[in-house]
Amino acid sequence: MYINFWYPVALASEVTAEKPLRVKMLCLPFVAFRDSNGQAHVLSDTCAHRGGALGLGKIKGNSIACPYHGWEFGGDGRCTRIPSLGDDAKLPARAKVDAYPVQEKYGLIFAFLGDLPAAERPPLYDVEEYGTPQWRAQHFVFDVKAYYERSIENGLDPIHNEFVHQAQGQPSLSPEQQRTPLPIEQIPWGSKHYIKFGGAKSEDTALSGVRQGPRLGAAGSWHQGPNQLVTYIDLTATNSFHQYMFETPIDESNTRVFLVSLRNWLIEDQHEKRMEEVTRRVIAEDLLIVENLNPVRTPDSNTKEVLVPGDTAIAHYRDWLRKWDALGWRIDIKTLNERLGDYAITIPCPGRRTSDNWVQETVPLLQSSTSNRNPA
Repeated sequence: MYINFWYPVALASEVTAEKPLRVKMLCLPFVAFRDSNGQAHVLSDTCAHRGGALGLGKIKGNSIACPYHGWEFGGDGRCTRIPSLGDDAKLPARAKVDAYPVQEKYGLIFAFLGDLPAAERPPLYDVEEYGTPQWRAQHFVFDVKAYYERSIENGLDPIHNEFVHQAQGQPSLSPEQQRTPLPIEQIPWGSKHYIKFGGAKSEDTALSGVRQGPRLGAAGSWHQGPNQLVTYIDLTATNSFHQYMFETPIDESNTRVFLVSLRNWLIEDQHEKRMEEVTRRVIAEDLLIVENLNPVRTPDSNTKEVLVPGDTAIAHYRDWLRKWDALGWRIDIKTLNERLGDYAITIPCPGRRTSDNWVQETVPLLQSSTSNRNPA
């Protein structure tokens, strides 16, 4: 797990000005709420006073009030009122909690969990089709009993389609393609492959009868950062699925996935339920495999698995993970788990770059020299 990336917090509809929303991300507690102007905020879910859970409190105008002693914190994380001191009291400088940059896009709330200034932050993926009349979007949120890197690697893997998604008529690589390393394009913060499949199976699929135009049979997947995955499935020149998966690791063994699935055909209302059923079947097929992988987490060395040319995209993803390891952004999970319960710990926010004297400790990070990953 890494700091300094954008993570989906919740559906935009789940974050309200009526009640705080508590979420767990990267092993730690956070709270989301909207202020009186409808602006979404994400804070560390631990009061700086005596450790109360802010998410169990109430929203009061532009602030959230701790349920324990009523301390109120604004969307910027600073305490705005301590009832026991009176309304005219000078508030302690340490009365603050970490507040994170927020973006509301694609029907989701995203938080930047890290301390980088705006100019240095890896981007949130730009879904150009979203909201345009030519494309229809469906949202799916599902919990996966697996580590998020395993989920991302599954999405990058073109060979598994032939075996895991047979009932859905997924295209497969030809024998020659399977023996040849995938053509990989390096993109900012990730790597990409997009190819025309050479091993087309039977046309007897759930959607073949309504497809329009000659079969194209091209597809590809790519990642941006460690937790954003894009998959294009282009059946014909005009019949496509573009799927965007934004994943949040809850902890070392659980992941919450926010899937924004877009299509430029069958966009009329009467097709909505049918398309949802197809998508959920594919998700269920993947979950059965990913939730039973051993080990649960990605091996720290490629020597712990036998990789073949069809795993080219997986190898490149792991290369990127090593780059972020080298930047010192990887969370030291073992040390974190040892300290949780004895200390209140959170992800450092950008505000820590400009002010000091914070109450909560920041999450321990692995230095590049101590990272276990190696490319062997």
